Amino acid sequence: MTTERRVDPARLAAIRAPFEAFGGEALDAPVLQPLSRLLDVAGEALRSRLFVVQSEQAEEQALRPDFTVAAAMEHIRSGRASGRYRYEGKAFIAADRGSDTPTEFLQIGVEQFGVASDPASEDAEVVALAWAAAKAGGRGDLTLRLGDPGLFSAFLDALGVAEAHAKRLTRAFGRPGAFRAELHLAEAAREGGARSRIAEQLVRATEAEAEVLLQEIWRLSGIQPVGGRTAGEIIGRLRERTQAEQAPRLTSAETDLITRFTDLDGEPGSVLDAVAALGADAGADLDQGLQDWRRRLDLIAGSGAPLSAMRFTTRFVRPFGYYDGMLFEIVSPRLPEDEPIAGGGRYDRLPAHLGGAPGAVGCMIRPGRAVEAGQ
Repeated sequence: MTTERRVDPARLAAIRAPFEAFGGEALDAPVLQPLSRLLDVAGEALRSRLFVVQSEQAEEQALRPDFTVAAAMEHIRSGRASGRYRYEGKAFIAADRGSDTPTEFLQIGVEQFGVASDPASEDAEVVALAWAAAKAGGRGDLTLRLGDPGLFSAFLDALGVAEAHAKRLTRAFGRPGAFRAELHLAEAAREGGARSRIAEQLVRATEAEAEVLLQEIWRLSGIQPVGGRTAGEIIGRLRERTQAEQAPRLTSAETDLITRFTDLDGEPGSVLDAVAALGADAGADLDQGLQDWRRRLDLIAGSGAPLSAMRFTTRFVRPFGYYDGMLFEIVSPRLPEDEPIAGGGRYDRLPAHLGGAPGAVGCMIRPGRAVEAGQ
């Protein structure tokens, strides 16, 4: 396992300082995390990059690829309605095939839980914190990349896109090929051709009946599912696809509006203006979300990150699939595009999904990327 380059202690202390100023309770999250939980909240696409380990526990485990899910579980166990946490430790995620990216690395970060009275202010606080830490690394070429999957969801709602289509489009949002396929499915007329009898039986049965049927199919076929989706998850996806096939199709005009929305990229104010114009074309009112974003940008700029260094991309997503609001990454042109120095965002629904109360935002930095070679 390759370890990320070490950072000079004085430089590391400077990078760490903004996180210490944030305050909060020091968190020591378990290195081993349940594999099924990670895949459930972060997305199946993460599977190939996880280090699955053998253990005596019945449930498969993986080395933590990040601290967010572990921090959320520790907060939920505390029973508190809100909390601020900071952490520093190793995380582990496999490099893409053919990449020499380190797979074991130091990560410093913060997480804040609880329903926010002023989400835009909380968001700006974590962005400014990450920006200050990244600047402390010594690079002078930083760019702040911004996005918001919540804006896309609001746009689909405003268009009146059927829930079944909206779910699938949102899930595929950050994968261009999959997104185009889902958009085509949503636009295509319902086909009257023959469909799988097995699939039809699975989606028509009760959940318990469908699980028994699928398990029997696996048994007769000699299939042994290992670390994949559960029977219940597979049935859920089949039902969702069936609903999408039967839902009202998108018009070509709606498809065009969605495509134009996802192609926006540039100076934040200009992108927000373009989103507003698309909303007007669709007869949609996106004013509240856009006003929140304009205020958020002012707060971020007032905290140290210049507007000239910001870029807003409507299709921007992070590798972990639990973000549902503002999200960001701090990048350098001297590093590959998929190697951000810092990042984070809002993930309000994740704690509720894990059994806690909604509301969460956080950020992290990888010090080994914040410092250029030779510094």
